[in-house]
Order: sequence, then structure tokens, then C-alpha cells
Amino acid sequence: MQPVFRFAPSPNGRLHLGHAYSALLNADLAGKLGGRFLLRLEDIDTVRCTPELTQACLDDLAWLGLAWEKPVRIQSQHWSDYAAARERLKVQNLLYPCFCTRAEIAAASGAKDPDGAPIYPGTCARLTPTAIAMRIVDGEPHSWRLAMEKALDGAPALSYRRFHPSSRQEENVTADPARWGDAVLIRKDTPASYHLSVVVDDALQGITHVVRGADLEAATDLHVLLQHLLGLPAPRYHHHALITESGEKLSKSKGSETLADLRSRGVDPGEIRAMLGFPA
Repeated sequence: MQPVFRFAPSPNGRLHLGHAYSALLNADLAGKLGGRFLLRLEDIDTVRCTPELTQACLDDLAWLGLAWEKPVRIQSQHWSDYAAARERLKVQNLLYPCFCTRAEIAAASGAKDPDGAPIYPGTCARLTPTAIAMRIVDGEPHSWRLAMEKALDGAPALSYRRFHPSSRQEENVTADPARWGDAVLIRKDTPASYHLSVVVDDALQGITHVVRGADLEAATDLHVLLQHLLGLPAPRYHHHALITESGEKLSKSKGSETLADLRSRGVDPGEIRAMLGFPA
């Protein structure tokens, strides 16, 4: 089977060196393994992800000298794919609506998930069907959560394959999705979530190797569970080290220097590649 790699940024800000490293690594591995390199724009946050930032993302990647297969998959054009996955989980009675606010969840929970957010205490899982129906009819905003205990009931021991690009060796890694609690799979403000959409997209695009930052390693546990529940193939995974600045990962929200900033200072793509350890 031909390897298929993808770079999947969220166009909610300008790309920085961390994005450049991940994109270049995916393209480099695809070339070395005789594989395909795809680009996906994860723009389910339709408020922060704008057409202008989407085009800027494409421009930055082209400036780096990257080439990818067309067409680019843009998540906001594929809501029906995520709706189909949602309905499949609903049929299995694995989703329930949650009407709680962030403040209510924070006040009721002490445990944290791998991202540091409060684990949901299951408040709305105890609502009666009548109460749920009335609140939905009244138009009360709600997300849809995965009923983790039900999802894991009867499931086999879950694991995924971690591959090491330098040696091309693989190892089996045990997954622990329970540490995410009843995770949100459908957000209040958009008909999907990162976790659901990325699993669906990887399957539909035939991705065989997911190469992404170490900050997403824990999320793989939840993704493996969703692949099991939806009957989807499981890619191999590699979570690369993050590009840091003063000990912290680069971030759009923290105002890290962007590729556009570097370009405006006269830095050329060859220098970026060399800086990140790739041939010019």
C-alpha cells in the first residue's frame, strides 16, 4: 500500500515555524517513502477561520516550496460527512446532549483531561429523555458528548502503531481513552469537533501515516476509540517534538513570529528549511 501523509493546519491565524516544520516533515517523509502528500484545512471554527487566513495559509506553504495534491480538503465543505458519523454513534446510543456551560463544568469537576480542561462530571447524562426533549425544543444551546463508559463497554484492548521515521521501526502503544472522560464530539457552535472530524477525514482521505506535534499525542487515545466505534482504519502515528521559544511552544495566540513576519524581514525559504533541518 502506498503511504499517504497529510498536513492539516487550522487557518485561524498565520502559520509559524512550528507549522513549517510539521509540513516539511510530512512532505519529506512522503518523498522518502514514495508516498503521497495531502493538504487539509481544518476550518470547523467558522468564526476564527476566515477566507483571508485560508488563502494566507496556502500562500505561506507555496512560498516554502511545498506541493500537494489537488483538490485540498476543506472541512467546512464536508459537514455531511461528520453528520453521518454523528448519526452512527447516536444509533449506538453513545452520544448524549450536554447543556452545561464552561463555568458550570469547572465548578463541578476537579479532575483534568490531558489538555488540562475539567473532565465532565456527567451532569446531563442523568437527564430524563423528556427533560432533554423539552430543552432541545426550547432551543437551548447544547453540545453532544461521547458516553465514555458505554463506548468502552465490551471494547477490546485499544492500541495504535507508533512509527519512528529515522529507523522506520514500529511499536505498539496502549491507548487509554478513558482519561478524556465524556469528550465533546459535536460542539455547540458547529456541527463537529476536532476529534470527530479528524478521524473521519483521515479515513476518507486514506491517510496511512499521521505525523503531527507531540501536543496531540494524548488525543490519539480518543481517536483510536472513535476509529473502533465507527469501523474506520487506523493509521500509524508519529508525534514529533515541538518547535519552542523560551521553553514554550510557538503559538498564534501568544504572538509568535509568523512565516509572513520572517518573509518581510528578508528570510528566504531556503533559510527556513535549513533552520528546521531540511535540505534547501
